[in-house]
Amino acid sequence: MSAILLRLAGPLQSWGERSAFTAVRDTAPFPTRSALIGLFAAAEGIGRHDRLPDHYDHLRLIVRVDRPGVRVIDYHTVGGGLPKARTAATSGGSNKGAAVITRRHYLADAVFVVAVSGPDQILNRIAQALRRPHWAPYLGRRSCVPDEPFVLRSHVEDPEAELRHHVPLSRTLPARPEGATVDVEFLREDPPPAPSMPEADTLDVNDIPVSFSPHGRSHRMRRLHRSVEALPQTLAGPQHTLMRRLIDYAHTEERA
Repeated sequence: MSAILLRLAGPLQSWGERSAFTAVRDTAPFPTRSALIGLFAAAEGIGRHDRLPDHYDHLRLIVRVDRPGVRVIDYHTVGGGLPKARTAATSGGSNKGAAVITRRHYLADAVFVVAVSGPDQILNRIAQALRRPHWAPYLGRRSCVPDEPFVLRSHVEDPEAELRHHVPLSRTLPARPEGATVDVEFLREDPPPAPSMPEADTLDVNDIPVSFSPHGRSHRMRRLHRSVEALPQTLAGPQHTLMRRLIDYAHTEERA
């Protein structure tokens, strides 16, 4: 199986993990499977009320945390002081005639690189949709617009090798001796591939989407393997060269 490589970066991201129509809209510290599948489905034109295609079940994800970002909270109000007919409805469709208040959590200045592995036929379909999306992609919430380059590669044979040795790292480092390394966090749905890899912690998250219906969302559990791995510092570089290195990396595939 090959993989697509995506770079998820922007001023704000928000990957809701537990909350739904509650006063506190949380965010996970990394992109959830539910949000990524939702992103793919939107790009393919699959609506919230539509049944999710089975082909998403075959996808496997690896997340490289280039920058974890900083958590920020937005005190957010909708409506209030207006007639009932002009006041925001609650999730149940009723209307209390008062402001709806939420505290929305975001990750500011975070960057993730995600390898999406699966059968080539499925990946080709998703890659084409991401390059010409039916509905524009966003990083968890519609207000969170992704930076470019977004699709780094539409086909890589060995996503592990690409993430560990080739994809530019969106991180600025102080001057270090030649041959130095930088510690980077990885999250995988499968255990690290070789005995020489660092031992991984495990965590269980409830983010496999079953339905995206606004009033019938449901999810299943999955297990993640989290590790911190030493990558060559040559993947990182001065901030002013980052965009050029990313563009060159992404365009290498187009020239091939």
